[in-house]
Amino acid sequence: MQFWLIQTLNSLALGGLLFLLSAGFSLIFGLLRIANLTHGALYMLGAYLGASILNYAPNLWLAALLGGLLVAAFGGLFERLILRRLPRNELGQVLVTLGVAYIIADLCLVVWGGDPIPVPTPEALQQPLEVAGFMFPSYRLAVVAIALVTGILLYLLIERTRLGAMIRAGVDDMQMARAVGIPVSRLFTTVFCLGAGLAGAGGIIGGPIMSAYPGLDFDMLPLALIVVILGGVGSLVGAFVGSFIIGFIYTFGIALFPQLAYVILFLPMIVVIAFRPRGLFGRAT
Repeated sequence: MQFWLIQTLNSLALGGLLFLLSAGFSLIFGLLRIANLTHGALYMLGAYLGASILNYAPNLWLAALLGGLLVAAFGGLFERLILRRLPRNELGQVLVTLGVAYIIADLCLVVWGGDPIPVPTPEALQQPLEVAGFMFPSYRLAVVAIALVTGILLYLLIERTRLGAMIRAGVDDMQMARAVGIPVSRLFTTVFCLGAGLAGAGGIIGGPIMSAYPGLDFDMLPLALIVVILGGVGSLVGAFVGSFIIGFIYTFGIALFPQLAYVILFLPMIVVIAFRPRGLFGRAT
């Protein structure tokens, strides 16, 4: 009983982190039609920046805000100065984003070294919480709550604001959005900044669980790709549901079948691609 409860809570915590990473990735992929392979590197960069900010301002939530803004600014510059010069060049965009991911990884290695950097848990959440008679880290439950709040705020942004209406129009029919006067160029940059900022903040929030270490980017990127494919490109609901599905599959797969963990992880994606190529919540564009 204890095993199933602990692994379930671990799955929820991982699902929350994956949502912070994959929500922006899905919106960028859906609107810009770019498989942004720097997204995992932005997550890792956020974790390292958060660890450094905490040395001067020992407040994880402030570090997540500042680190997310810094990564968002970097993402906006990257989209404006580099990706904007590669319109309708899908192969070039993939190669550039992959190359920048490697550059970020090497810069992080030079600046912060090759040893893992632990990120301390906020003092208020250091005491474990009793769940059904079992002790469980409070911070992991806080991560789940943060993911839920973020999901609600993003839903309200996408579904209840003018900016969200323009994003949905761009995802559904980019050419028609341009025709009716939506500033797609500025919208691209805004969405890219939003996605990058979520990834950076997610890296800092995930720091107390995973720490900051070389290779974190390519540990998280495949999971984000699977979430987007499973949930549907451009779908916020799909990113939310897919994140927790993959969180459960990955956590229980490693715990129960360590030799087959990646088989179990990729199998749902293969089934979805075979029978519903647009994903569980994806729509035709």
